[in-house]
Amino acid sequence: MTELNHNIVLDLLPLYISGEASPETIESVKKYLETDPELAEIAKEMAKANSLGKVPLPFKRETALETYTEAKKWMTTRAIGIAAIVGLVFMCLFTSIAVSNIVSTMAR
Repeated sequence: MTELNHNIVLDLLPLYISGEASPETIESVKKYLETDPELAEIAKEMAKANSLGKVPLPFKRETALETYTEAKKWMTTRAIGIAAIVGLVFMCLFTSIAVSNIVSTMAR
């Protein structure tokens, strides 16, 4: 049998939690979880959520931070874009008012 590693056990967790894995796989996963406390904690959370009918997707702190940073960058870009559009609209509005005042003054 192939030696188990973190990613293989992570892939097997749903079968392990639901009890659909073979007895050999269940035993192998149990042994591996004894050596990997992080994955054992994920398995506990998945088992708890499975009893509620919802299995959370495991994620790493780095992935969450990366996602947050990317979202923040997009929000900043969007805010700058909206501010630029609003600024242009006001500039056009005030320019047209100023031009109409100058034209009306010259017409007198």
